[in-house]
Amino acid sequence: MASDNIFSGLKVVDFASFIAGPGAAVILSDFGADVIKVEPPTGDTWRIGYKVPPQPRAEDNYPWHLNNRNKRGLTLNLKSPEARGVLQRLVEWADVLIVNTPHPAREKLQLGYDDVAAWNPRLIYADVTGYGDSGPDAQLPGFDITAYWARSGLLSLTRDAGAPPTLPVSGSGDHATAVSLYSAIVTALYRRERTGKGSYVTTSLLACGVWACAVSNQAALADAAFYPLHDRANPPNATFNVYRASDNIWFVIVLTPDKWPLFANGIGRADLLIDPRFADPAKQAANSAQLTSILDETFAAQPMAYWHDIFAQAHLTFGVVHSPSEVVKDPQLRTNDIVVPLEGAGEHLDFTVSSPLNVHGVAKVPARRAPGLGEHNAEILRELGFGPEDIEGLQANGAVPTAGVHVA
Repeated sequence: MASDNIFSGLKVVDFASFIAGPGAAVILSDFGADVIKVEPPTGDTWRIGYKVPPQPRAEDNYPWHLNNRNKRGLTLNLKSPEARGVLQRLVEWADVLIVNTPHPAREKLQLGYDDVAAWNPRLIYADVTGYGDSGPDAQLPGFDITAYWARSGLLSLTRDAGAPPTLPVSGSGDHATAVSLYSAIVTALYRRERTGKGSYVTTSLLACGVWACAVSNQAALADAAFYPLHDRANPPNATFNVYRASDNIWFVIVLTPDKWPLFANGIGRADLLIDPRFADPAKQAANSAQLTSILDETFAAQPMAYWHDIFAQAHLTFGVVHSPSEVVKDPQLRTNDIVVPLEGAGEHLDFTVSSPLNVHGVAKVPARRAPGLGEHNAEILRELGFGPEDIEGLQANGAVPTAGVHVA
């Protein structure tokens, strides 16, 4: 790897499964870290995630490559007594160890912080859980929809009045949590630079969800009076609302009061400026249903391209509601390296979503496909100091099962 990669030489062992933990490792890999993805003999369950409804169906295993690109693959059966020696050498080799195994299972596998920290005093042990390290529900299994979304308050608020809670976008809470775990790891690495000591860092899906919903949760802490759930036809503020153009494209506008004259003139409704019902923000709020109805009629008269130009020329804040198929065609993504080329992932998978962090003047590592199951077993074992006979023995006793190279 190029020497100007920020994390060139940083060694990471990723024992985590699914998305949040592996996602944090991906960010480290994007900046040059050497990441070993350790899986049980049956593989990370996320390898089959794209086959489970309601995940979009595809020929190529897109979520596996997204969350495990740039890594090397090792299979390790921690239930095998002989695997203990491999685990010890991995920990001694590593700067960062990432885990998300539930704590009861982790204790049985002797993969906890107290089990491994003595092997490497400089180790950054990074742990992501569903609901936190302690408390009555610390041992509950958690996914992003249950811990990040449902329990945090987000799922309660992200719906319109009269509608039941709905399923959020898959992995959205996991990827937000991945950034938080990455931040904890980097904070601990900085501490290690100053003290020489390793750290045990944690985050949880719940903590990250509560943080994402922190404005509303802080309001609740202040005993604030909440508005009812959003009603598009009768919102608290008609200039902070979703509307539809004549070509059936939805968009959202977000206006501050000082933009009201620009907005009204721009959409060809200067008459609204002299309408006493909308003379100031308080009156607009009191008559929001009427203003929304007027704006519905106005916006339904022209296609989105027309309104896009009007809003852009007036420097008004708006956002067109895009589907994923439209998002990936947005030129902003490639211009800003939000979507980047992906090497070797499959016939139909030439690009991937990059991690959201950038350091100007520092290029990220070119993205390459995720590893097959145990693809680099022998290579990694040799680096850890195991000889040919040792490797044969580990394969024979099942501690490091013979590798396959399939991705799915």
